[in-house]
Amino acid sequence: MPVVEVRNLRKTYGSKVAVADVSFSVERGEIFGILGPNGAGKTTTVECLEGLRTPDAGTLSVLGLDPRRDTAELRQILGVQLQESQLPDRLKVREALDLYASFYRSPADQGPLVDLLGLTDRLDTPYKKLSGGQKQRLSIALALIGGPEVAVLDELTTGLDPQARRDTWQLIENVRDSGVTVLLVTHFMEEAERLCDRIAVIDAGSVVAVDTPAGLVAGVDAEQRIRFRPSAPLDDELLAALPEVRSVQRQGQYVQVTGTGNVLHAVTALLARRRIVAEELRVEQTSLDDAFVALTGRKLA
Repeated sequence: MPVVEVRNLRKTYGSKVAVADVSFSVERGEIFGILGPNGAGKTTTVECLEGLRTPDAGTLSVLGLDPRRDTAELRQILGVQLQESQLPDRLKVREALDLYASFYRSPADQGPLVDLLGLTDRLDTPYKKLSGGQKQRLSIALALIGGPEVAVLDELTTGLDPQARRDTWQLIENVRDSGVTVLLVTHFMEEAERLCDRIAVIDAGSVVAVDTPAGLVAGVDAEQRIRFRPSAPLDDELLAALPEVRSVQRQGQYVQVTGTGNVLHAVTALLARRRIVAEELRVEQTSLDDAFVALTGRKLA
């Protein structure tokens, strides 16, 4: 059985439809991503799963429990890192862990947990004095202190600098490797592509696709984008005449060629015949961002 199952979920607030029709399932041991723009219905979906909101329609199950009926039992096996959270400034890391551990019948051993999350030398540090990355690590620790089988992490790395974001990604992979199934809500393409085994793309309150990152990308025409600065004048029409080339664009001194098949060889061979060097050459493959645009008709900010 799937660890998490959502079928035809709908949630409205008055006349506003937050979630129109969402269905997906999560298998044990995977990192499952919910990807979409702000306002797409991602957080409302997981809040219904967590028992924090009551859906208007649909069925939900987490490890066989109904979040509406089995809320107390669910909270013993489900760890949650909220999109926004705040602790008292003077509360120490150790005190926060002890407080949250008291909520559970069988809390996790704090020693290995703080080691895993790199908080061992911050146990006596007040919350106010933690860096942004350390606060995120603590929020993950508090989500895991109950020894959950499933962890919901909502907009995990929003506001972190690039290095702290990558450090946090490694931590989440370690959490999954420890046996926890992770449901990750994000609007960062790179985060979803790096971490997720499968992704549900949500737009305007509905699921538009569920697949692996590679599967989503494979559903889009396989294009390459070649960007370079020609060392000598180059007529764009010569490039556009190549059968592999779909479009040619100028960006200041740079030329961007989009094409399929063996377009890179075709372009470089043309340049070589004309003794033109492709300086600052950069080649990009079809990405998850391209797949999102193809599915929704717009970029994800």
